[in-house]
Amino acid sequence: MTTALVTGGAGFLGSHLCDLLLDHDYRVVVIDNLDTGSLRNIDHLRSPDFEFLNADVVDPIELEGDVDVIFHLASPASPIDYLRLPLKTLKIDSWGTHNVLVLARRKRARFVLASTSEVYGDPLQHPQSEDYAGNVDPISPRGVYDESKRYAEAVTMTYRRQQGLDTAIARIFNTYGPRMRSNDGRAVPTFVRQSLQGKPLTVFGDGTQTRSFCYVTDLVDGLLRLAESGEHEPINLGNPAEITLGELAETVTRLTATTSGVVYSALPLDDPKVRRPNIARARDRLGWEPSTTLEEGLGRMIAYERTGESSVITGLSGS
Repeated sequence: MTTALVTGGAGFLGSHLCDLLLDHDYRVVVIDNLDTGSLRNIDHLRSPDFEFLNADVVDPIELEGDVDVIFHLASPASPIDYLRLPLKTLKIDSWGTHNVLVLARRKRARFVLASTSEVYGDPLQHPQSEDYAGNVDPISPRGVYDESKRYAEAVTMTYRRQQGLDTAIARIFNTYGPRMRSNDGRAVPTFVRQSLQGKPLTVFGDGTQTRSFCYVTDLVDGLLRLAESGEHEPINLGNPAEITLGELAETVTRLTATTSGVVYSALPLDDPKVRRPNIARARDRLGWEPSTTLEEGLGRMIAYERTGESSVITGLSGS
């Protein structure tokens, strides 16, 4: 049985990746310090083929047994979290990434880094392709996340070039779905929570800034395909269907049948004006592209928030 280690596996994205790995007959080990993850996300995974370790990747990692592939997802990912934990974020994505790379070298495991579209900053190229170096302000408040992820990519490629480590880098664009924390500050869970509570939806700026939202089961399928490929260069994973935040608010309002309206707030500092992935590399090299439409994914997320039923995640009911 192939063994996968998932750092940050009790988080939103990590727990869905664990679901997929177990469905593909992997043995799964999760390391998470629960800063932003939750045991509720993985309670349903308890089995002889699943192990959870409450640990912090900033500390040296001791792990017995063989490991074939490591998915390094550990890191605060929402602005609320990395602005609340700025030094911790810097340590996780620098020291923590180094520690996990050392483990991968010791275990001779393939290492998959969960990087982010934030390495492109507030982009001057649109859509963003992997050969774009980005437009990032290293001393802005967002720099603790943007720059630490850029460092994580740099150290990952250095381990490949100097140590011969088998590595891959996924640049993950906006992802949404069940198990997102409703108060994590990102647009989709915020809009869904406010709408279900009958409150006005808070749109930052004038609502014309754009994002591209990928449903979580599509995204983790891309991560698994990347892990099982021989690719080493960064690969964008995201949905190229672009939408304004104003249009997103209107869609959530319609799907939840709320009449609570919209309120506008000041745009956060260095908030990207546009975000859309060029996924030609993922299509060509992984045979991957998302298949879930925004309305389908939002429908499942809304149904999950209303019922808590895990069957709606992949559209088995309530979609």
